[in-house]
Amino acid sequence: MITLSPKYVVDKHQKRKAVLVTADEWEHIVSELEELDDIRAYDEAQRHAADKIPFELAVREIEQDCQA
Repeated sequence: MITLSPKYVVDKHQKRKAVLVTADEWEHIVSELEELDDIRAYDEAQRHAADKIPFELAVREIEQDCQA
C-alpha cells in the first residue's frame, strides 16, 4: 500500500479545485483503478455464468454464421 501525499490547489475562498500527486502516486492510483475494473468485469461475468456455452459449440456457431 502506498501512502499518498496530495497537495491541493485552492481558489481565493480556499475551496479545493484540484489535486496534485507525484508521478509515482499517480501510477499507483491508475494501477489500482485498472485492477478494480478487472475485478468488476470478472464479477459481471460470474453473474452471467448460467449463459455460458462450451467453447467448441461457440466456435461451431461462429463458423456456421461465417458460412451463411
